[in-house]
Amino acid sequence: MILPVIISPDHRLVTPSKEIEEISEETDDLLDDLFDTMTAHDGIGISACQVGKMVRLCVVQISPEDDVLEMINPVLVKKSGSTIDIEGCLSLPFVYGTVKRAKKITVEYFDREGLPMTLSCQGYLARCIQHELDHLDGVLFTEKIIEHIPENKVEQWMEENSDE
Repeated sequence: MILPVIISPDHRLVTPSKEIEEISEETDDLLDDLFDTMTAHDGIGISACQVGKMVRLCVVQISPEDDVLEMINPVLVKKSGSTIDIEGCLSLPFVYGTVKRAKKITVEYFDREGLPMTLSCQGYLARCIQHELDHLDGVLFTEKIIEHIPENKVEQWMEENSDE
């Protein structure tokens, strides 16, 4: 089911989310709804707080060819390097800017079966995961923007600055 996306300013977007204590059918349903909502809005990541559910859960899929990454109670355990790239957000429509993030990360989380998982990644996947983990901590990317990029200049900026 496609859920309404909360738009800034809304206090839920700057409120840290609570850990999920028990993975249940409700958790599975929310994961499914987050995926439906993210794809309906052409997103590549979405956190539960963006649909008003204040739990540490997010979904990421960089492109339709990629597996869907479902993370329950994710924790960033390692990061290295740095890179600057452009970001946007479903909860901040028409706002874009450059943000400095770690280039490589390792994140630990639980999958929908409750199995502990560890993922090490880099590049745009690492950026997207960090963006979603910030959401779970109540941090919006606008707090980290180095340079605002007008919407009509986003494609041009990406073509001129892409290193991936």
